[in-house]
Amino acid sequence: MMKVVGIVLIVLAVLLAMLLIVALIKALLTKPGVAATAEVHLDNSERAVEYGKRLAKMIQCETVSSRFDDSREKFYEFHKCLEEMFPNVHKVCEKTVLDGSLLFKWKGNGKHEPILFMSHQDVVAPGTGWEHEPFSGDIDSEGRVWGRGTVDTKGSLFCIFTALEELIESGFKPECDVYIASSCTEEWNGQGAPMTARYLKEQGVKIALLIDEGGMILNRPMAGVNGTYAMVGVVEKGYGDVKFTAKGHGGHASVPKKNSPLVRLGKFMAYVEKKSLFKNQFSPTLEEMFRRLAPNMDFGMKYIFTNMWLFKPLLKNVIPMINSAAGAMMHTTLAFTTARGADGLNVLPQEAYVTGNMRFIHHQPDGESVDIVRRAAAKFDIETEVIYKDSPCPIVDYKSDAFRLVENVIAEVYPGIGVSPYIMTGSTDAKYYREVSDNCIRFAPLYINSQQYASIHSNNENIYRGALPMGVDFYKEVVRRS
Repeated sequence: MMKVVGIVLIVLAVLLAMLLIVALIKALLTKPGVAATAEVHLDNSERAVEYGKRLAKMIQCETVSSRFDDSREKFYEFHKCLEEMFPNVHKVCEKTVLDGSLLFKWKGNGKHEPILFMSHQDVVAPGTGWEHEPFSGDIDSEGRVWGRGTVDTKGSLFCIFTALEELIESGFKPECDVYIASSCTEEWNGQGAPMTARYLKEQGVKIALLIDEGGMILNRPMAGVNGTYAMVGVVEKGYGDVKFTAKGHGGHASVPKKNSPLVRLGKFMAYVEKKSLFKNQFSPTLEEMFRRLAPNMDFGMKYIFTNMWLFKPLLKNVIPMINSAAGAMMHTTLAFTTARGADGLNVLPQEAYVTGNMRFIHHQPDGESVDIVRRAAAKFDIETEVIYKDSPCPIVDYKSDAFRLVENVIAEVYPGIGVSPYIMTGSTDAKYYREVSDNCIRFAPLYINSQQYASIHSNNENIYRGALPMGVDFYKEVVRRS
């Protein structure tokens, strides 16, 4: 018997070795793609210089939004700035203002279904620690425009308006209706985008292609991936805010009781962080992303990701442990965000709570994911209340005509760079348009470096003015091809 077992083990070891050798050969035969050495050359022409000055004017309009401020005056002032900067758009296009949010319609000849470009006008509060004042619009010696909104998202909004302004000026006539939508409440999931989407639905408008903020053009978009890629968002997870409440008898802190509300909440949070509550799964989109990035990965990663057929079962559990960003593309996430206990420093709370922010993956959408968390909280005698939730958005097929159009335009404007679909772990206004468009793509066609990417919702936000001409050309070409 022992001899038979030994033979079986030897055979299995040989088979495993053969599989690993086959995988090695495949990795060695997979040559780097052109994206590995592709570079984005910033435009240093007078056109870029002028674009930088014009974007700076938009940045100098402070448009911080807040759920606690109902006033729209600052946005109406910003609208005046847009009217001065883009007279052709305001002369030719039909303009609708929805409580500070904007919708423009450039009427085409009706040969094709409409397209919609989106980029919100509101920004988050600037915070502190800026090298240049956050609403200065300063342009430094390296051609960087500084200020809140340069990346998120007045940079792309500038490119959208400029593209239409110049097309109109040239006498171009679109073959489809072209819309611009710009919400003033995106940063706090306000009513700007839902109101605009409802308006379009009431008008019977069906959008063939919607392009909102999302992925951008980055060098080394992931650790271990070499080259320059346009990361095009085709999947957006659902969103939820959940409140977890623990109750007790309270009392004086000098006589602490076991398992008080705060202690139970602490145990629950530790449990969630330690356990893998949600199912890890490779979606077709995520597999395609790794397939496209794999040729230009460092060899260790290349060996693994060019052989997903062999390593996928292992990767499914390992990736979330070593890379939280990639893990968030594979499962629902729960992050604890706020907490409250007693009002006094020497008081045991009768009731305490924490809130959690959830992002729902498609294979475990909002209902299923919340039920999983509810059962986990109940183990610690904690009540779960859903404050807000919405379902994951429809997926845009990376083989669809809409994606291929975007991919082809990127290839024309940015020769040689790679294009990859990817999963949005954050949220965008596009999520509200599911009833008016089946093709909501999340992509801002601007090149940014790692510092500029990190500046989103942080300090020192800036963008190269030399990236703006390519962004304008991208939107122009989408209009021409639509």
